[in-house]
Amino acid sequence: MKEKKRKVDLVVISDVHLGTYGCRADRLHDYLQHIKPKILVLNGDIVDVWQFSKRYWPKAHMKVIKDVISMAAKGTQVYYITGNHDEILRKFAGLKLGSIEITNKLELILDGNKTWFFHGDVFDVLMQNSRWIEKAGAIGYDFLILVNVMVNFFTRLFGKKRVSISKKIKENVKTAVKYISRFEITAARLALKNGFHAIVCGHIHQPEIRQISLDNCSIVYMNSGDWIENLTSLEYNEGEWCVHRHPDETQKNTLLIEEDVDESLVEMDNKEVFKMVMKEFQIQS
Repeated sequence: MKEKKRKVDLVVISDVHLGTYGCRADRLHDYLQHIKPKILVLNGDIVDVWQFSKRYWPKAHMKVIKDVISMAAKGTQVYYITGNHDEILRKFAGLKLGSIEITNKLELILDGNKTWFFHGDVFDVLMQNSRWIEKAGAIGYDFLILVNVMVNFFTRLFGKKRVSISKKIKENVKTAVKYISRFEITAARLALKNGFHAIVCGHIHQPEIRQISLDNCSIVYMNSGDWIENLTSLEYNEGEWCVHRHPDETQKNTLLIEEDVDESLVEMDNKEVFKMVMKEFQIQS
């Protein structure tokens, strides 16, 4: 008997980074298979175009794309908000493919309150002025994830819990902590200035829901986290927001094995892969 999917009013997912070694697409696929949202907001960096390689596209990554297409075909309204790692899609802002819409930012009225959705890279002065530095940082981050994979392979052999090296670094480095705090305050101040009740971001991979008070006003700041380390989404149902965490923390952090690769993609160049994905959208929408 097929398991009944959990109905949710709205789900926000960001920073999946499909096409990178750190992406835990199998866990995201599992999550998407168990929910039935009325609205799905993909809040940036879903596909990592910066690090995309035709030689790395496991089947689980394509399953996530097909999950989204399937949801749209069955009535879910899907908004794809562009991020910095998939900024190539910004030129397609306003494009609608059935129930899927590409946009750079989104405003929704939820229970009479204005909620603002956008990725958040607009606050990155570093990104705007030194693009090559951020791209180098992204490559370094992906390498750190690979190191983390190997570390967790040995921790499991000795019966220890998995660890997240990059997460520990971010939690303990003062500069990173200050950056995250500044990001949240800047987002909150901009949203208040524009008359919003709540703001939903991605980008910094830090899942959170909190009230921020500024200038005798308050606003709800939310971040959907990521699907590399935290395995989180934001869910809105019956007027309430919550951070949803994937329950399975026993993810196999093993390196990619050959049978996981979709061999049909190995011989394609990037343009052919993009055309194939677009074809999937058009057929299913």
